[in-house]
Amino acid sequence: MPTTVHDFDWPDRVVVGTVGVPGQRTFYLQVRTGKQILSITMEKLQAAQLAEKIDEILDQLMTVDGNPFHVPANTPLELVDNDDLDAVEEQFRAGVMSLGWDPTTSQVVIEAYPIEEVDEDEDGLLEDPDDADASEVLRVRMPVGTARAFAKRTREVVGAGRPICVICGEPIDADGHTCALPEN
Repeated sequence: MPTTVHDFDWPDRVVVGTVGVPGQRTFYLQVRTGKQILSITMEKLQAAQLAEKIDEILDQLMTVDGNPFHVPANTPLELVDNDDLDAVEEQFRAGVMSLGWDPTTSQVVIEAYPIEEVDEDEDGLLEDPDDADASEVLRVRMPVGTARAFAKRTREVVGAGRPICVICGEPIDADGHTCALPEN
């Protein structure tokens, strides 16, 4: 079966946002170009790691002599996007994600693949996952300023969850919290 590639080169908008209340939020990576909008579900940890790794790539590029890519050290104010997600219709749930740099276009490249179900054969053994090709892939290419703004917003969205208990380090729910104190 051929792979459907959802390509977004120079998107109008690329953000991570959530739906739901802290403790029950669903995280989405949403991309828009013109009227084309695509949303994929992702884990909070995936969002956090994506933001961290994008900043690492951009910070490393800044150390290149002469900084030929004109990487901003901070988020350009004109690129800050604090708006809510557009209407969300999940395309797929992200499994494997990859992050890269395209020096020919000076863009950060994100690729996300859906979680693929692994079937059992008639003997109850798992089929070789290498035999299955990804049915879809989301590929987003964004310039360095947009990437810096994306990482900043993503860190803020991830950090806007439930407060952490200073005693046990676990999240505090809106309806209360009982510490699970470590045993001595």
